[in-house]
Amino acid sequence: MDDIHAPTVASGPTSSGYSNGVAKEQLSLMELIAEKDRVEAELKALGSVLDSHGVNMNTGLTTFDGFPRSDIDVAQIRTTRARIIRLKNDYKDLMSRIEVGLHEHHAKMAESGQNQTEVPVVPGGIQGATALEAPFAKVNSVVPGSPAETAGLKVGDNITKFGWVDWTNHDKLSRVAEAVSQNEGLPITVKALRPSVSGGPSEPVQMQLTPRRNWGGRGLLGCHLLPL
Repeated sequence: MDDIHAPTVASGPTSSGYSNGVAKEQLSLMELIAEKDRVEAELKALGSVLDSHGVNMNTGLTTFDGFPRSDIDVAQIRTTRARIIRLKNDYKDLMSRIEVGLHEHHAKMAESGQNQTEVPVVPGGIQGATALEAPFAKVNSVVPGSPAETAGLKVGDNITKFGWVDWTNHDKLSRVAEAVSQNEGLPITVKALRPSVSGGPSEPVQMQLTPRRNWGGRGLLGCHLLPL
């Protein structure tokens, strides 16, 4: 019998504190964002691998009596899942470093007296903190008792980040659906701008939203998003 644990797909670059042999803390802001784009592209490709098998991160890979399913490539799915988990950890670290880098960039501009609206163009067409956090979707409805309500999502919230999805790659919100299907039962970091009740500036909020079934309603989230 074949070894069901043997990987059948390339595992990709090793996840670590290095990118192309350079420690991540030594990368420039532009290089960090370029790495972010690379990780997003790989996550998308790995998600397509799972989709091709008709599975997600939580789909069972054994039969009712404990044997590996014969209708799917169990080894490939396990390898792909493991890579996705490592990349998500890398992505979280990259976003933290990018946030720090943007703050440092603006602090240096302020010290030198430069106009802070003049931000450098970076790979992928992203410009500064504002562009990185530009809203791309608006919450149109939230069902009571749903995963979305439990996470704290509210009608009127303008979504700026949904896991690895942002304004640069949401593709008419289709990538949000991908992120949801890939993370069923797993928390997704969601960032949004919440309109102030007093009419002031919108307030940035962050929450952990876990897509799940059997919450009493339709879908995995229980909310409806409109593209901006």
